[in-house]
Amino acid sequence: MPIPPLNAIRTFECAARHLSFSQAGVELHVTASAVSHQIKSLEEYLGIRLFLRKARQVELTPEAEAYLPAIRMSLEQISEATRRLMNRQDEVIRINVAPAIAGGWLIPRLYDFYSTHTAVEIEITTSMRLVDFTRSDVDLAVRYGKGVWPGLKSHLLIQEELVLICSPKLLEGDRGPKSAEALKQLPLLHVRPKVTDWQEWFAAAGIEPFDLEKGIGFQSSPLMLDAVEAGLGYGIVSRHLIQQELASGRIVIPLDISATGSNGYYLVYPASRCDDPKVVLFRDWVLGQIRSQRDVAGLPAR
Repeated sequence: MPIPPLNAIRTFECAARHLSFSQAGVELHVTASAVSHQIKSLEEYLGIRLFLRKARQVELTPEAEAYLPAIRMSLEQISEATRRLMNRQDEVIRINVAPAIAGGWLIPRLYDFYSTHTAVEIEITTSMRLVDFTRSDVDLAVRYGKGVWPGLKSHLLIQEELVLICSPKLLEGDRGPKSAEALKQLPLLHVRPKVTDWQEWFAAAGIEPFDLEKGIGFQSSPLMLDAVEAGLGYGIVSRHLIQQELASGRIVIPLDISATGSNGYYLVYPASRCDDPKVVLFRDWVLGQIRSQRDVAGLPAR
């Protein structure tokens, strides 16, 4: 059996609830005449009269009284199914992340998130620029800097511990540098937006700063790490971002010298969304990861 036009069915339910075409028109944002037209078309479709039209009101016919409960239940089921569908779509947390932290820090930890929050989906995009929350559907972001951005709430995830790294092939035959000073004669790789990392590391090693702009530069940390693994030279990176590479032996730390960087990686989101359920869910989880990490390392809580 064919289904009557849904708009006419919806109009019928509304008019039956109000027992008034004019009030139904107000709710549906149409004229009373338009309501009457929809009801008339439904009656013609069904071949059954639904309303008794009187001077100042309308009444349901016995056939309409019997028809209404099933119609009302069907509309409620459609509404509930739509609500569930839209809520499911809303259960996507969109995160914009700096490339360096996406694969080296965040993605390996998502297994823990999904094991607890099975109905929530994480959608990750990467970029070097700070996302404009007013022009995108991003819920949270992870960004590199000093933690102060107008209109944004920020939480420190990683305070950089800068370490020297290289491929183990550069240390074969005792060829590695014996001191930080010796690095001045070796190929040094840097990330262009973070070229000051080298200066901070050399300062921690007690070496006077010098010009590194002539070295091999890359636009992002992942590209620089690829070059380090290939044996093209020595690089500086935050220790937290290379745990997998260190564990596998693809990268080594040739000198036991580290520097606390002046920048860090921060979880950020609009201050106006502090109570947003999606923001709260991911924020609490990721900060719990940070606390667990510090507990394992035996470090004091911040």
